[in-house]
Amino acid sequence: MLSQIVFIALISYIIVQRVRVTRLSKQNMAKVLAEGGKLHSSNYVGFVKIFQSSWMLCMIGEVYLLDRPFIPALALFSLITTFLAQKLRYASIEALGDRWIHQVVTVPQTPVIDNGIYQYIRHPNWWAMITELAVVPLFHTAYLTSIVFSLLNAWLLIQRIPSEEEALSQDTNYQAVFANTPRFIPSFSAIFSRKQQPLKS
Repeated sequence: MLSQIVFIALISYIIVQRVRVTRLSKQNMAKVLAEGGKLHSSNYVGFVKIFQSSWMLCMIGEVYLLDRPFIPALALFSLITTFLAQKLRYASIEALGDRWIHQVVTVPQTPVIDNGIYQYIRHPNWWAMITELAVVPLFHTAYLTSIVFSLLNAWLLIQRIPSEEEALSQDTNYQAVFANTPRFIPSFSAIFSRKQQPLKS
């Protein structure tokens, strides 16, 4: 079935992207650590690899084993939303530069990056991940995968976000800079009221 082939192609694209950004993250981490960066934790990176691999296998299995239908309108919604999620991720990568790292790594006494997409939200990449986990399976109506992995991801983010924000607050001016910036939903009024604070000595 043509729609299933396109579905597999979409997943293949996501796999290639994951490999590329993982390689980029490793390169950046090596560079930042060599320049005095501080590694706080893996931030569940090993678990996330298993989690995302399982997500891909489950949605493929659901489509083929449960014979999920192809609904053009839903597939179009999935494609458009997935594209927007990719734009969000690459906006994050562009803004962070060599600080794009999957693990929790800080550069003590160095101001956090608050330009680009980070003017609007604190965690654009995780917003992209939330979106992908929910909408990619819907390209071929794999709604069980969408629901189950979205719920599991919510639990995962409850663990990961505080860990990252605590590390950044300890070593940088993160708390002062992002005090009025929402985590996921942009608040344009907050952009104009937020002022970057100097690091405390």
